Order: sequence, then C-alpha cells, then structure tokens
Amino acid sequence: MADSTTSDDEYYYSDRDSLDGLENDEPEVQWAPLRAPSCKVITKESLLVAQRDDLQRVMDLLQLKENHARTLLIHYRWDVDKLIAVYVERGRTYLFSQAGVTVTENRDLRLSPSSTVSCCICMEDDISSDCASTMDCGHCFCNDCWTEHFIVKINEGQSKRIKCMAEFCDAICDESVVIYLVRKRKADLAEKFERFLLESYIEDNKMVKWCPSVPHCGNAIRVEEDQFCEVECSCGLQFCFSCLSEIHSPCSCLMWELWSKKCLDESETVNWMTVHTKPCPKCHKPVEKNGGCNLVKCVCGQPFCWLCGGATGREHTWSSIAGHSCGRYKEDAKKRSERAKRDLYRYMHYHNRYKAHTDSFQLESKLKDSIKMKVSISEEKESTLRDFSWVTNGLYRLFRSRRVLSFSYPFAYYMFGEDLFMEEMTMEERVIKQNLFEDQQQQLEENVEKLSKFLEEPFEGYTEDKVMETRMHVINLSVIIDTLCKKMYECIENDLLGCLQGGTHNIAPYSSKGIERAAELFSSNKLTTSITHQYSSCSTNGAASRADRASGCGSVDDSSCSSKKRVSSGSNAIAYSSKKQKEAFDLNVPADAFDNLK
Repeated sequence: MADSTTSDDEYYYSDRDSLDGLENDEPEVQWAPLRAPSCKVITKESLLVAQRDDLQRVMDLLQLKENHARTLLIHYRWDVDKLIAVYVERGRTYLFSQAGVTVTENRDLRLSPSSTVSCCICMEDDISSDCASTMDCGHCFCNDCWTEHFIVKINEGQSKRIKCMAEFCDAICDESVVIYLVRKRKADLAEKFERFLLESYIEDNKMVKWCPSVPHCGNAIRVEEDQFCEVECSCGLQFCFSCLSEIHSPCSCLMWELWSKKCLDESETVNWMTVHTKPCPKCHKPVEKNGGCNLVKCVCGQPFCWLCGGATGREHTWSSIAGHSCGRYKEDAKKRSERAKRDLYRYMHYHNRYKAHTDSFQLESKLKDSIKMKVSISEEKESTLRDFSWVTNGLYRLFRSRRVLSFSYPFAYYMFGEDLFMEEMTMEERVIKQNLFEDQQQQLEENVEKLSKFLEEPFEGYTEDKVMETRMHVINLSVIIDTLCKKMYECIENDLLGCLQGGTHNIAPYSSKGIERAAELFSSNKLTTSITHQYSSCSTNGAASRADRASGCGSVDDSSCSSKKRVSSGSNAIAYSSKKQKEAFDLNVPADAFDNLK
C-alpha cells in the first residue's frame, strides 16, 4: 500500500489552458464580468518594484528614511496594515522601540574631518573621523570593528536586522553603512546582504510566498485578501497558498498533510500485517497463516502457536499442541486486533473512492481528443446548430467536480474519524453530521457520473433533436453540479468546521471559475520605467549618501533614494492577451485536457 497515493503530476494539471478549437463567440451561459485578480505574480524583475511600493507607503506616512522604513516592515513582516494599526493605537514611540528604530531629530551625528575618536571595542585611540562611523543611536566605533561585526552577523544569518555593537543597545544598523563597509572588504558578502534585504519581502511576508515549482520558476505569488486560498502561478503550477502543497480543497492543510503521509508511508501495510500476520518468536519475521491448523512454522524452522504466538514443539493433533495450552481469553489482544481490522477497512473504504475519482479524472482528461473530433465533425455538417460551447462548459464542470469529489473523501475520513475531532463532537452529533455530508456527497457523485455519461455520447452522429436533448442535459447537469459543490462547501464551512472550537482547519473557498491565475504585478512598460528610475536615482544619490554616512560626514536627514516616484498601486496594469479579453467565461480546465487544441 505504500504506493497508494498519487502524485499531482500524474493526475492533476493546470486549470488554465486555452480551449482554442472548442470555443464559440456566444457561450450558452452568461457569466458575470471578471473582477480584478486578487493574487499577483512577482517576478525577479518586479520584486524590487513591489518592495518599493510598500516602502514608499511607510516612508510617506511616517516621514522616514528608507532604512528605517525597511526595518519597521521587516519587524512587522511587511504587513503595512498591521504597522499602521500599531502606529495609530500605540503611538510612534512604541512603534519605533519595538522594531529597534532610532530616529534622531535635530541632532548632528557628523564627525568633524579634523577630529579623532576612540573605539571602545578595539581600544584604539586617536582614530581619524574618516575611519569611524556613527549610527543613528549615537554609538561610534571604528570602521574595522564595524566591518567585522557586520561580516560575522551576515555569516550567522542575521543579515536583515543587524543590531548595534554597543552593550544594551537594540538599535538596528543603517543598511547603507553595512553595505558600504562590507563591500570594501568582501564584495560578494555585500551582494548577499543586499539580496537578503530584497528577498525579505518574500521570506518575511505572510501574504507573499515563493512558487513551489520544481525546477523553480523564479516567481513569487502575492495575495491581496485571504491567505487560505488556492492559486495558479504564471508557470502553470497550481498550489495551496497556505501550505504550498498541491491543491486539496475541501481538505484543510492539516488534513491533507495527514492523508498524504498516511498514503505514502507504510502505516496501512503495518495495519494489514497486524490483522493477517503474527511475528515468529525466534526471528521475529511476520508469518501469514495459509492453513487451518493452529500450529504454524516459520521459514526459519521455528514452530509456534498461531493463537498466542508462543514457541512450541512439533508434536500436535488437530485440537491441541503437545505440552502447550493457551485457552485463556486475552481481552487487550483481542481488542487491538479488532481495532486494527476496523481501522484498516475504514481507511480502504475512503481511499478506494478517493483513488477511483482520481483515476476517473485521468481517464476523462483524454476526452479532449474525442470531443475535438466530435465538434469538428458536427460543425462540418449542414445543420443549424453551430454553437457547441455547452460541450466545453460541461467538460470544464466535470473536471472541477471530479476534483472536489476526490478530495472530499480524505476530508470525510478525518472529519468523522477519531484522529482530529474526538473531543469536539459527541457520537450522536458525529452521526448526524456524517449523514448530512454523505447525502450531499452522494448527490454530487450521482450527477457527476451522469454528466460524464452524456459527454461521452457520440453526439456527432445524432439528429438535431437528439443533439438538442443532449445539450439540455449537459447544461442542466452543469448548473446542478455547480450548485451542489457550493452547497457542500457551505455545509463544510458552516455546519462542520464552523462549529469547531479550534481555528486550525481552514479551507480554500469554492469558486465556480476554478483556481485563479495570478496576474502580473506590473506591466512590462511600467516595470521598466520604475526600475530605471529607481536605479538611476540610487546611483546618483544613494552611493554618495552611503559613503558620507560611513565616514561620519553624512547628514542624518539625507534620505537615500527617498525622492523616487512612488509606484501607485491603483494603476497596476495587468497584461492579458487580446484573446483572453474576449472571453466571456474563463474556462478553467486542466492543461493536459486541452493542450494542442489550437
């Protein structure tokens, strides 16, 4: 049973491929206009612009320099709304102190070019001001000590929030000073530090995560609203944003993790062996009984009693073993055996149905070729029927419902089992809720099988009346199945998971249009303009500011790159092809089912 689970690559495919060759100008069902996507793709090129957008918001709101704004955002995990809420509720002083930000107002930290300082780290005196640096907290040390401190912290993995060297000081060092000093000694380490700062927007941001594709596509996904959702990257991979595994709704992330592990490991094989085999008392290998006699012999030659597992001699009759008696009833052993057998049968019930629907999905995905041929033949016939969008809509609905049905069985296994919710429901409540859920599951399953049957019919050879009859069946079943899926999710969210005390089981909401494809965060023209403007501004102002600050001569009011034009989030341009713009309905079907239909 170790291979009982099925990989995503084998059964599930991208839901967003073209239906060229099967589309029609006037779809049968009129769908609501597409709203703006709630998830965005952040590429390597747009990562800097995406980070700059949040930085500029905080800089404008609190009138801060870039390094202070970045320190605040890293501390609050790039959650701008949370940062603003803390600022409003607790005030500016509390906000800064918690994040280790020290803002010096009306204080000149610049060192006179002719002055000298002492470093209390290396105990050197008469250090030229050109060889020392002062942080915003006011502590000044020589550049050599600062550099060693920065190098050690970067190598230790603390590169995003390097604290001041002074004792009991929690102030965060200016990133521009860190880069300037480290680059003079180890340029590659400085580049690593800059990359960590840039990637902190993804690593520390709960609303942004790397696409888990293998090999990695280099993209990250940012969601705007709920982090418990299922998304599709521009590379075509669909995944659960919360746990980064394959999509598994209506299973919660914890349920799917347990189910995957249960299918992959040897747990159920062990259960089967517990029920059907017993260990040899000599070599401890599992032995399966293949006859009626209770005296069995292992391959190692050791005979033992099948009833109790104890080693015996070879002399025996049909009713007894010489010198051995085990007629006393052992309650615990009997209960363990019965429990293992019951758990095994229960698991096999849910797993067989889960596997059956994944197998059906794989077989039905091959309908693409036959449907393409059927539509082509039907269009060549001299008939008044020219619209076959009902076929593509029905096939799309079949794929979506198969997926829901498939994952509904692992959900039911844990929802009504004793692994997770033993203390949450009484036995009576469990039975009532299980019957409610299984009734809906059965209705959905019945209508899905009907839809599959109608889509497989050879409608290309039917008369017009027969085609119209098939068309109405497919359209009605598509609507019914979509409604049943919605009701099942409402039952799960409100009547099942919604009644639980703990909030650890959240599921991705159901969408009739399927998994949402993340749109590009910025259009190419806007992205090029933004990055060019930022780098040109940094090259003229940032380098000089870093050098001045590192030598102790820079003004504390200098804002490196702070005058850059803010990228307006309200003007995000989302690039769609002209074909996608014409679609009245986003037919969100598996890629494997409709590739090569152009």
